Amino acid sequence: MSRKSRLEWGLKIFAMIVLFTAAMGAAVMWLWNWLAPDLFGWHPIGFGQAIGLLVLCRLLVGGFRGRAGGHWRGRLAERLEAMTPEEREKFRAGLRGRCGWHSPADDEAKRHGAET
Repeated sequence: MSRKSRLEWGLKIFAMIVLFTAAMGAAVMWLWNWLAPDLFGWHPIGFGQAIGLLVLCRLLVGGFRGRAGGHWRGRLAERLEAMTPEEREKFRAGLRGRCGWHSPADDEAKRHGAET
C-alpha cells in the first residue's frame, strides 16, 4: 500500500468518525431538547454539551475498549475454565433456574425426554 493511499484511507476514516460523532451529537441534542425540558423541567443543551454527554455516558457505561461488557465475559470464561465439569453443570443449572436461561441442548434433552 503506497503512502498516498494510506493517507487517503486515514483521512476517510477520520472523516467518517467526525461525521458519525456529529450525527450522534445532533441526535442526542435533538432528543434531549425534545424530551428533557417538558418531562423534567431541565434546560435545553447545545451541540457541545451533547457531545460531552455522549463521552460521559461512554466513560461511565462502556469505556473506550470496544464492546461494552467485554470485561465480565472474559472473567466469566476464565472462571468456567477453572471449574470441574460437575461445577460447570451446577453453575449452568443455577442460571437456568434463576434466569430462565437455556441452551438448544436443553431443548433437545426436553424433547428427547418427552419422547421416551
